[in-house]
Amino acid sequence: MLIGSYSPSLVVISLFVAILASYTALDLTGRIATAKGRAVHFWTAGGAFAMGIGVWSMHFIGMLAFDLPIALGYDITLTGLSLLTAILSSGFALWLVSQSRLPLWQLGFGALVMGAGISAMHYTGMAAMRMEPGIDYDPMLFAVSLLIAVGASGAALWIAFRLRLHTPYVSLIRGGAAIIMGIAIVGMHYTAMAAAQFPDGSFCGAATAGLNGKGLDSLVLVTTLAVLSIALLTSILDARLEARTADLAHSLTEANRELTQLALHDTLTGLPNRVLLADRIDQAMSRVKEQGGCFALMFIDLDGFKPVNDAFGHHMGDLLLREVALRLREDLRSQDTLARIGGDEFVLLVQLVSEHDALSLAERQVGLVGRSFRVAEHDLQISASVGIALYPGNGHSAEELLMNADAAMYHAKGAGKNGYSFFDASMNSNARKQLQLLQELRNALDQQQFRLHYQPKFDASNGRAVGAEALLRWEHPTHGLLLPDKFIDLAEKTGLIIPIGDWVLNEACRQMREWFVLGYTHWRIAVNLSALQFCHAGLVQSVARALATHHLPANCLTLEITETTAMSDADASMTVLNELSQMGVDLSIDDFGTGYSSLMYLKRLPANELKIDRGFVRDLERDSDDAAIVSAIVALGQALGLRIVAEGVETDVQQDFLTQLGCDSLQGYLLGHPLPAERFLSDIVQAEQLAAG
Repeated sequence: MLIGSYSPSLVVISLFVAILASYTALDLTGRIATAKGRAVHFWTAGGAFAMGIGVWSMHFIGMLAFDLPIALGYDITLTGLSLLTAILSSGFALWLVSQSRLPLWQLGFGALVMGAGISAMHYTGMAAMRMEPGIDYDPMLFAVSLLIAVGASGAALWIAFRLRLHTPYVSLIRGGAAIIMGIAIVGMHYTAMAAAQFPDGSFCGAATAGLNGKGLDSLVLVTTLAVLSIALLTSILDARLEARTADLAHSLTEANRELTQLALHDTLTGLPNRVLLADRIDQAMSRVKEQGGCFALMFIDLDGFKPVNDAFGHHMGDLLLREVALRLREDLRSQDTLARIGGDEFVLLVQLVSEHDALSLAERQVGLVGRSFRVAEHDLQISASVGIALYPGNGHSAEELLMNADAAMYHAKGAGKNGYSFFDASMNSNARKQLQLLQELRNALDQQQFRLHYQPKFDASNGRAVGAEALLRWEHPTHGLLLPDKFIDLAEKTGLIIPIGDWVLNEACRQMREWFVLGYTHWRIAVNLSALQFCHAGLVQSVARALATHHLPANCLTLEITETTAMSDADASMTVLNELSQMGVDLSIDDFGTGYSSLMYLKRLPANELKIDRGFVRDLERDSDDAAIVSAIVALGQALGLRIVAEGVETDVQQDFLTQLGCDSLQGYLLGHPLPAERFLSDIVQAEQLAAG
């Protein structure tokens, strides 16, 4: 018998390759388990190739580690067949463990098939030596090698199936499992090698024409390590990419949830807002049409809320609104909806068994609000006026029902407040007028009926024009030119102020661009922002879009917000105003002195300008208190480094007084009326020519 020997270094390398191949296989089963669509086939095919090469390489390096006292070689065809067998066996194993279930009978059958494949790979590889006479195998060791192959395959399949999902410490557990699997694979190989017996006088038929061992071990090792490393690295990188994608998807889901919450709920109380309420009303109407029954829409307005706001400040007012919301929700059912639609206005949508149930519910709501509120160690007393519209009967759409409930609420206020009123036909006239005006207001934007008039602003010291304030007008087809006081409240209540405000911004920037091109580069165009517009999430984007569309420098635009709006939620206002300020837009606090201010917040606001309310300017000549207030506002503005603008200048005395105080610019009927753009510019040009002449 020929006695063989082994190269210790190649034996160790074969064990290392077996462990690496096992870990790669375990990792790839995880990729296949989480992959979807075509990616499953890609990972299965790529995994079968990498794993098959790894297992075959271990076998081949193990054979190269074996040395006989004769020249050895390996038939290329049979060696290739053994490699193909390894790849097919690996593909079968990966397919099997990618199934959703692996019952015991299927595990046993898979172990037999895979064990037979690995054994076939090994003994085909041995046959590639083409020994003459043929290799004799010890029956006992041969059987043991087959049992090890089947047992190792079964264990490998079970481990791979159990570790295919990503769980905590899965990489560490896979590492330990890979060592066990690698030792089992190597054990099968060297048991099978031990079973081989080579008679004296044997020679290797593939020694001359086949593959020989000179440098072949290094080539196989390098190639195998490259394939396994690429497969493993690709799997790891893909897993990380998938994890990041999952994190991103989770973040986007959370962001969408938060955006949806913001879009459909009131930020102060967390209650549904007007948008979500309209949807709930539509759903309730559909349910009544399909299943019968009825519901009530209750418009709740707080009596005495403004005095609390004025006396204790907006922060206390906000706290009170939250308490009111909590109390009104006390005994609501899951199918009812309580919404806050603005200011101190709430709407309750409640399903009724009978229309008569609305009476007791309205009494309960009035009673709930009428109880004293304990807010920040203050006992506050307010009441509620409730207007009730019923469906079916009091409207055919969400808008009509809301309008009628609003009309009934005003009727309750007129009857002495702290009570409720059902809508009836006597209130219909005003409600229908409001509904008609609302429809016409919607059409006005589509039919381009809005116009901007411009009132000039002048430098107080030299009388030169420094810009204009854009003032909205509605050219109504039947009522003529309407001022904002006829329709702005309705636009605010229905949310139409947002698209109308966007139109005003765009049109004002377009017009200012025309003047800018004509050489009036030092002018600023002022645009008023309503409270609802200022609170709208898309304001900053709308301003940026308008400036970019008309190629207008940001410092040519001044946005005017009222003191009350700026201070209603000072922290939120600060965020929005800072974004606008960083954009380069000028910010003006309008109607200054008429609201409730905190000087601590005022000094932090990134405002450029204070605008003195016309109410103070109007009585300057007759009321010494107003003169003192105006003087104080001017001094405060100058101390804060702000420009001071006075509006409502109608007499020479007012102009002189304000100029001497140090106001930077003035506007009012004495200096110029609001006019369309063409007439505005012609008047300015004419005045400049007179001044030059």
